[in-house]
Amino acid sequence: MLSFRPKPGSIPDSPGVYRFKDAAQRVIYVGKAKSLRQRLNSYFADFAGLHPRTQTMLSTAASVDWTVVGTEVEALQLEYSWIKEFDPRFNVKYRDDKSYPYLAVTLSEEFPRVQVMRGARKKGNRHFGPYSHAWAIRETVDLLLRVFPVRTCSSGVFKRAGQIGRPCLLGYIDKCSAPCVGRVTPEEHRKIAEDFCDFMAGNTGRFIKRLERQMREAAAEQEYERAARLRDDIQALQRALEKQAVVLGEATDADVIALAEDQLEAAVQVFYVRGGRIRGQRGWVVDKVEETTPGELVEHFLLQIYADAEIPREVLVPALPPDAEAVQELLAEQRKGRVELRVPQRGDKKALMETVERNAREALAQHKIRRASDLTTRSRALQEIADALELDQAPLRIECYDVSHLQGENVVASMVVFEDGLARKSEYRRFAIKAAEGDVASIHEVITRRFKRYLEERSATGEIAAADDLGPIDPETGKPRKFAYPPNLVVVDGGPAQAAAAQRALDELGIDDVSVCGLAKRLEEVWLPGEDQPVIMPRSSEGLYLLQRVRDEAHRFAINYHRTKRAKSVKESALDAVPGLGPARRQALLKHFGSVKRLREADVAEIQQVQGIGPALAEVIVSTLKGEGRERT
Repeated sequence: MLSFRPKPGSIPDSPGVYRFKDAAQRVIYVGKAKSLRQRLNSYFADFAGLHPRTQTMLSTAASVDWTVVGTEVEALQLEYSWIKEFDPRFNVKYRDDKSYPYLAVTLSEEFPRVQVMRGARKKGNRHFGPYSHAWAIRETVDLLLRVFPVRTCSSGVFKRAGQIGRPCLLGYIDKCSAPCVGRVTPEEHRKIAEDFCDFMAGNTGRFIKRLERQMREAAAEQEYERAARLRDDIQALQRALEKQAVVLGEATDADVIALAEDQLEAAVQVFYVRGGRIRGQRGWVVDKVEETTPGELVEHFLLQIYADAEIPREVLVPALPPDAEAVQELLAEQRKGRVELRVPQRGDKKALMETVERNAREALAQHKIRRASDLTTRSRALQEIADALELDQAPLRIECYDVSHLQGENVVASMVVFEDGLARKSEYRRFAIKAAEGDVASIHEVITRRFKRYLEERSATGEIAAADDLGPIDPETGKPRKFAYPPNLVVVDGGPAQAAAAQRALDELGIDDVSVCGLAKRLEEVWLPGEDQPVIMPRSSEGLYLLQRVRDEAHRFAINYHRTKRAKSVKESALDAVPGLGPARRQALLKHFGSVKRLREADVAEIQQVQGIGPALAEVIVSTLKGEGRERT
């Protein structure tokens, strides 16, 4: 019997959203229901008959609360907003089965740029895809640049070309309209970019017809070279179109979604059809938290994926959501236009759905092969570490610390976090060391600072947590505090001295439930505090391999931070010698020229163009930097 079960009759029989929380008041599951009473009672009626992961969720939970809403659409909106805010660990989460590239056109910039990108979409830009491979995008772009010579260079290359007055190679071979040197105006270049977007969006006919008309006119006027060029442009557009199969009518814009599932997991595949052609494909995998129908999986998918993605007029699904009308209404609100959810029954759309479903089945099979290997390997690695270090349990959360510097200058430290054998990059932290007195002292300082913050944040709620507790929650924001999660194991990059320094810092703070070890690079020896001999783990050990990965990631993160600080220090020190130049003007100069080297090459007139720099100060800057450059040579 679960102790937090609500009293009979206390749950309202109306639509709403409910939250299960753990002992630290962290939200672990969010759900919605047409009837809160019926839905919540189903959790407590027959515990033994529940899905295994639902049983785990209920065993972890310590309380449940709910919010009553007026309609099912409101319930959907509130459920989605809470899932996004609290990121509950037991909710269905769709994860990309790989990183898919997009073709992006940066219409938010003055001179739009075409580029290949991955990750989150940026507001104000146009995105096409996703594509299976980046090379497929580059091939398409290379063909289209003949007809739509839009900029593809980076900001640095664009700025440099403008400064020297010469375009890059693409400008010379007419695959860029070269707005950097003023061959076209910003308005003309934007029109080229917008035409490129129209073509990619499926409005292809008018461009080919326009080029054919121009080719005939050029031939009639006996301008055969121009006519041949236009003929080649038409062929380039046709080759680009041939790469995208026609599957439906030309006016069809639709996303075709298919599922493949077993008792524990599901794979989702989507084909993006625009203008009747398949423009891209993408896949996700998901762990099931409870017994769910295909329609419920579709509902979760639509709410999560279309929160920040383009919604087409038509969405073809394998099964309608339980609240299909409410979901459709919510999607129409987001699209600001009509959206139709349909299950195709016959014809071309049904055939395409079967193709997408075959892809989903294959994706699930491949994922299960990879995951079985990954889970087995990670579990074995964590258990090997626990056995070697004589820990009470496998270290599900490992934090690793490394120190980086150059001859004692710009000393920094990194903290990386691995949970369940996987990197948790959102938890990474960087530290600028205050008292640079060697690596051992730096390790002591960073461990002290990190766990002092942990104690402060935990004591804010009047409780001190065990190492395997995942609280507390900030009462003001309802989100985890920044340093609230303690590790099971602290790994430091170094030998016995560094391990002893880390243990001493924990002892001084009164923390006795966090284990410590050091990993020495020379022989990959694992050192425990206070031990005269290292722990030797077999070279083929998965546990040692995991410790090496954690240590190498901490080293990489520390090195990157150190280089950033060192570069900033070098820039600032070079300009420190200029009398009358304050921090704000130094930053303005570096932002304008990009580097001290380019600033040193500039003359007085160019430096005066920077806001806040007058003629006298510009002359001082030139004379100081030129003099410094001669001294260095």
